[in-house]
Amino acid sequence: MSTIHLTTFIAAPIERVFDLSRSINLHKISTTHTNEEAIAGVTTGLINKTETVTWRAKHLFKTRLYTTIITEMESPVFFVDEMKKGDFKSLKHEHHFKKIDNGTIMIDVLTFESPYGIIGKWFNKIYLKNYLQNFIVLRNAVIKNYAETEKWKAVLN
Repeated sequence: MSTIHLTTFIAAPIERVFDLSRSINLHKISTTHTNEEAIAGVTTGLINKTETVTWRAKHLFKTRLYTTIITEMESPVFFVDEMKKGDFKSLKHEHHFKKIDNGTIMIDVLTFESPYGIIGKWFNKIYLKNYLQNFIVLRNAVIKNYAETEKWKAVLN
């Protein structure tokens, strides 16, 4: 099992950051490089507890399908999405939000297990963990950009 832990400061209210983080529309914007498309479940707007979304995207030279479900949510401080179907043996992404005087601290904890036994562990160590971390860093940069500017209004209104 591997874990990625990222902390991002965003100079915006916690409610805005929380909603942008669960916005299907903003996720599509932040993943244009992988051509992510929501094809089933919640395909636009904000995803909520017990709801699912199925994504189709190109990762590692192959078009892949990935279905996630929101298993826990406490607005505006926490939500968890977990893989329901996909290429991983398991994947859980915790999203934590902490209000501070000048904005919000956003904390991502991504825990995942690669398939294919020892080959999967080797691939994870040399490539996959960094790939996923960079994916989340890029996504968080887009959330930050939208939250700290007027762009958020086009996504949340």
